[in-house]
Amino acid sequence: MRVGVIGAGWIAEEHVAILRRLDGVELVAVCDVDESRARELGGDAAVYTDWRELLDGETPDAVFVCTPPMLHREMTVDALGRGIHVYLEKPVARGLEDARAIVDAAAASDAVCAVGYQWRAVEVLDDLQEALDGQEIGLLIGIGTGPTKSRPWFLNRVQGGGNLLERASHGIDLARAIAGEVVSVQTTAGTVPLAQSAGESGDIEDAAAITLRFANGGVGTSSIAWTRDGLPGRYSVDILASESSLRLDLDPTFTLRGVSRGSEVDAGMTQHPIERGVRRFFEAAEAGDKSRVFCTPADAAGSLAVVIACEAALASGGTVDVPAC
Repeated sequence: MRVGVIGAGWIAEEHVAILRRLDGVELVAVCDVDESRARELGGDAAVYTDWRELLDGETPDAVFVCTPPMLHREMTVDALGRGIHVYLEKPVARGLEDARAIVDAAAASDAVCAVGYQWRAVEVLDDLQEALDGQEIGLLIGIGTGPTKSRPWFLNRVQGGGNLLERASHGIDLARAIAGEVVSVQTTAGTVPLAQSAGESGDIEDAAAITLRFANGGVGTSSIAWTRDGLPGRYSVDILASESSLRLDLDPTFTLRGVSRGSEVDAGMTQHPIERGVRRFFEAAEAGDKSRVFCTPADAAGSLAVVIACEAALASGGTVDVPAC
């Protein structure tokens, strides 16, 4: 399968390393507005500075879209319209109108589209679902704190959505995968600078606390913080159900431990979720099965709708219903 990569930033580096480990996959081209960066990442692959020229010149079987979220719509819709499979880095888009266009394009295309919410590919989610089968989830407690690689658009709320879209949306998407749809949210943000400094600052918050109300009547919290380099991170979800108390530890261990119906639960991973998600994308593309990916555009649009509600709640200070997506 001939693959192109659009955007040559740090997440593209992760994907290219995986692509080079896969049998039956050839990286044929890399595109970035910075030609030297594209050339450094691509090695012997063709280099482009315009994604349209990549699609026209290489006619790839699949593309990885690794650009800032406000650029996702046009290139993803175009590629899907040509029948090219798309692995779209999260979030699906910056706004709901663009997300809906991508969802519609994916539905109309014969090509497969996956969105890179990697935590949906965590192996122990299968063990979690088995442990919770038939139980009511009452409370989720999510924590996501640690350093991150900054991008200029990450620091701009309008362009990148800051911590809520770029980081909290991971936990929100995972919470939806575990507990179902979110119907309303509350959000508050701190003003203490944990990572931003005079040399690297924007109009986003470094820390925020989110409250989620699920359609089943359960509730959840998601506490996020962007911290300085060198400090340890913590990424986890605690799940309390009618007969269970479980903890899902995420990056880097991806383990599940706790008790369900009086029995100990202890499960771990054999494959990193990013690579597992990429492999599943290619399996789905080979099979022509759009539903086989871990996160569809519609899944990701639902998580974006929750983030949009969180942004509105942060601005208003009140409870905001999640908009339809």
